[in-house]
Amino acid sequence: MNKKTIITALLALVAMAFASCGSDEPQWADPEAHEKTELLRAQYTPFIVGTWHYEKIIEKQRAFEQLTFNADGTLSGLRKWQSRKVVTIDGQEQYTDWKDVPDENDTFTGTWSLVWERNGSGVGENRITLIADWDDKDNPIVVYSHNPLFSYADATTLQFAGRWQDSDGWTIYERGEAAPSF
Repeated sequence: MNKKTIITALLALVAMAFASCGSDEPQWADPEAHEKTELLRAQYTPFIVGTWHYEKIIEKQRAFEQLTFNADGTLSGLRKWQSRKVVTIDGQEQYTDWKDVPDENDTFTGTWSLVWERNGSGVGENRITLIADWDDKDNPIVVYSHNPLFSYADATTLQFAGRWQDSDGWTIYERGEAAPSF
């Protein structure tokens, strides 16, 4: 055999070795995280898909948010957020009129996804990834760009560590479309 034949044969063997090692299945960096993410999505996506709303009114703040989660991973929403202050006029405390919180009142669109991931300590956590911008194209401001803890969803309730957390650290959305009461 000449050198050219030997080199060609060796290259063919190397190519076959690489081909036999390869697989059509993806190789996940963290197979456990992938498996738990798939289980999380299978369990909760059917409940999450749809429209949800949240409203909270307290002394100096009132907030409303409506989120629509689509099966294709897209998200749309509406937020209305107002605040007021306590001022002293003629020695008496009074509330100012309600005013919109700047850059926090409009519609928005983006994406969502459920994931299981390890935190900095290596402990696994269920999370809901929300990424969205205001629909005002002249001034694109981020509405959501975070990965809050996800608690659960069922036919009537969606719970995650959202923007307006209650004393227990969770924001609880109710199923269905609604309009702000204010």
